[in-house]
Amino acid sequence: MSRINSFDELKKAVKEFKPSLQLRENFTKDDLAKRDILVCGGTGCSSSDSMEIIENLKSEIEKAGLSDHAEVQLTGCFGFCAKGPIVKVYPDNVFYVQVKPEDAREIVQEHILNHRVVERLLFEEPALDHKKVERHDEMSFYKKQCRVALRNCGHINPENINEYIGNDGYVALGKCLTELKPEDVIAEVKTSGLRGRGGAGFPTGIKWESTANTAPGNKYVVCNADEGDPGAFMDRSVLEGDPHSVLEAMAICGYSIGADTGYIYIRAEYPLAIERLKVAIAQAEETGLLGNNIMGTGFNFNIELKYGAGAFVCGEGTALIHSIEGKRGEPRMKTYSSSKRGLWDSPTCLNNVETFANIPAIINQGASWFNSYGTEDSPGTKVFALGGKVNNVGLVEVPMGTTLREIVYEIGGGIPNGREFKAVQTGGPSGGCISAKNLDTPIDFKSLSSIGSMMGSGGMLVLDDSDCMVNISKFFLEFTVEESCGKCTPCRIGNKRLLELLTKITEGKGTEEDLVDLKDLATTIKTTSLCGLGKCAPNPVLSTLEYFYDEYLAHVKDHKCPAGKCTAMLDYYITDACKGCTMCAKVCPAGCITGNKKEQHVIDTSKCLKCGTCIDKCKFNAIITK
Repeated sequence: MSRINSFDELKKAVKEFKPSLQLRENFTKDDLAKRDILVCGGTGCSSSDSMEIIENLKSEIEKAGLSDHAEVQLTGCFGFCAKGPIVKVYPDNVFYVQVKPEDAREIVQEHILNHRVVERLLFEEPALDHKKVERHDEMSFYKKQCRVALRNCGHINPENINEYIGNDGYVALGKCLTELKPEDVIAEVKTSGLRGRGGAGFPTGIKWESTANTAPGNKYVVCNADEGDPGAFMDRSVLEGDPHSVLEAMAICGYSIGADTGYIYIRAEYPLAIERLKVAIAQAEETGLLGNNIMGTGFNFNIELKYGAGAFVCGEGTALIHSIEGKRGEPRMKTYSSSKRGLWDSPTCLNNVETFANIPAIINQGASWFNSYGTEDSPGTKVFALGGKVNNVGLVEVPMGTTLREIVYEIGGGIPNGREFKAVQTGGPSGGCISAKNLDTPIDFKSLSSIGSMMGSGGMLVLDDSDCMVNISKFFLEFTVEESCGKCTPCRIGNKRLLELLTKITEGKGTEEDLVDLKDLATTIKTTSLCGLGKCAPNPVLSTLEYFYDEYLAHVKDHKCPAGKCTAMLDYYITDACKGCTMCAKVCPAGCITGNKKEQHVIDTSKCLKCGTCIDKCKFNAIITK
């Protein structure tokens, strides 16, 4: 599209492009008006051949002579990752799951040409005896969701700026530049109550105000897109599905604090997000919505990408700033805030992707609209990456104050395979494990903190009764020990000692005195580490000691793992289900399995390496651990 030289021109463009998006909602199934076939182009679905699905759909539409009646569109993540690749047909609102490239012909022939829904590709709702469900808004996974940060993901083509503009894109920026003073913008953000979604939960408006109130001079806007928690993909999905929302928000922030340059710090392992950011930045610059003299207002704002090498610690603000400057990614003592002295010792406003993604909606809809969601302490919504032992794995956005029970059992569809819920880990490797007795805790900053956990960036790992909580703590400590930058002693040495104690306990060599040492050391690390990584690393240990102390006792007193996960404490046995096929003896690397053909075999437990090869190869499930 051509360059936009004024806010009036932008509003005209919005009216021009909005009808193309509204067409997706306004026709009936029997109307042969143009249909949009939206195909998820997020990382998960792309890795499952969604790009091939797009090409096959386009080819089948052309073969059927339906080019005037249907158009295939790439879009961002729908969120229901466990059921991808996802294809959604508008305006019918039919939601197809686990689509394969070879399904393209049937979708075109049956749905587009003959108006018959392809029943076999519909979602089966477990809560309704596996009833087929056509519309996504009728699925339990989506019913309680409220999309603000994810409002455009799965609805628009992230590589087409016209679609973003048609969804009121850059209207908030135009409104700020032409109708609001910088202090008015900050006041609106403060009134909204928006708190940082990167984990700390600091009030966004106060951070912007603090940066704005520094002396005039070079100031910077920085977007933290270094999402490094295992299993977390909230920010990446926003950048892949709606990159312009972040670009627009950064420009709004720049206007309000007096900055003309922004940086997006993103890890290089996110090639799809990087590519879509590059496309979005180029389109915004060509359209005149980034760069010099935006919409003829005299305001200049440019955005650059900076790549991280995958260091978890660089998600911490000061370490991130050092990395952008070309220094080693290490945190510094916080004797002053980044809003006073940040990037290149200049005032810097740093927020994460999800925080920025809320800003255009707040400016367009108003602060009172935003804080009508959530709680008094934590207004708005929060995006979570729901994973682990839960039926409906994916990306969810819910109002703050929604309970863990609602997320796990209603949105998540409960625990698979008839297992019992045991715990949920919130906040990634830096968060705490929450037990079943706290399932009705509202999800907000204050409530989670009160039970020894944290919001974090939004990872949410569900665990069932087959998981060992001591082993889970060890798993997270292994990650944080690996990712420690080593600058401060409590984190560099203390967390390593914590891991050694946990390893000793999971190997059946621990004592009750070790449990005392474990708690004392974890508490010391938490209070004396330099940055958030070190301070929060002991959270999984402290929370599991609090809520699952009996499991620790079983490990150190009885030298048993109740969940049967700590392999060093298990012995392998062959039951009478053995048919004497000799396969286990043939594959055993220790040669500890003996027996005659067609007779029950025996394992010499003193020689057994506990590698599990025999279990993997046994066709009769005759080998057990206990």
